[in-house]
Amino acid sequence: MITHTMQKVLCAAALIALPFSATAADKVRFQTDWLPSGEHAMFYGGWQKGIYAAEGIDVTITRGYGSGDTVTKLAGGAADFGIADLGAVLTARARANVPVKAIAINYQFSPHSLFVLKSSGITSFKQMQGKKISTTPGNSHQLYFPKVAELAGADPSKITWVNMDGGAMAAQLIAKNIDAAPFYSIHHYYQNKAAMAAKEEIVVLPFVETGFAIYAATVIATDKMIAEKPDVTKRFLLATRKAYEWAHANPEEACKAHVEKIPEVALDDCIGSVKATTKFVFADYNKTAGYGKETAERLNFTWQVVAESQNLDKSWNPAQAVDTSLLSK
Repeated sequence: MITHTMQKVLCAAALIALPFSATAADKVRFQTDWLPSGEHAMFYGGWQKGIYAAEGIDVTITRGYGSGDTVTKLAGGAADFGIADLGAVLTARARANVPVKAIAINYQFSPHSLFVLKSSGITSFKQMQGKKISTTPGNSHQLYFPKVAELAGADPSKITWVNMDGGAMAAQLIAKNIDAAPFYSIHHYYQNKAAMAAKEEIVVLPFVETGFAIYAATVIATDKMIAEKPDVTKRFLLATRKAYEWAHANPEEACKAHVEKIPEVALDDCIGSVKATTKFVFADYNKTAGYGKETAERLNFTWQVVAESQNLDKSWNPAQAVDTSLLSK
């Protein structure tokens, strides 16, 4: 039997608990690797839907300016978690021991590609000799291209890379100020829409067609975050996994939520990107390795490609830059 005194105690406890639970969420700064296109609808949409909040994560998401920039920002303390290509993470760790690791493998296969205009007549990587390709600092496409060129029988020294803001690359390609732009193939739908409005058409040259199959986008965190806040890291990873699963099953709902956060993104563009993106996340390969997990074989192959492209020590152990131990089973 609950006495009057006990009721008062319980009510007081409840009143104390309410503001605590409302403020108990851990504030997390999350930086993506690129413009907030439909490729990131699971993050922004998940933020809007409350998927992160449900795991006690008060997330704030900002756009990135290339994988290299995101790795640098995390290392400098400007963000807690990020999205970056594994090649950029491996390179930073091997070259300068930057204290950042991949904590989940998002893309089990690489969607790296070059976008060219159909009117250019370019249909192969070999034809890029003597041409200009746009890039951003630390761009993983540029890191990998020497290997792709080798596989395609092209001379990478005969190709010029032009640095510019990531948001300007598609426009510069359509304006024919450059000959090719590095994009993930999942960006084709909406970039081609812009090209068609200018009476042009974008053709995709996927890196994988040369036999280039490696890990790509990953969730990253600093050594300090992993060591000092493992619970926050676990919950952030769990929320991110749930956000991917939700977007995969409900692309239109995810994109409607994404557009509420990023209204400049067209709904149809977003849906096209989500459907393309989740194919790389929920691939058959993933069923064997497990969500977000790596295998030693593919990780080592990825490192051999990165090391060769960057003239780094191939004998260096890439496992030093990866820690997926906090992923939920």
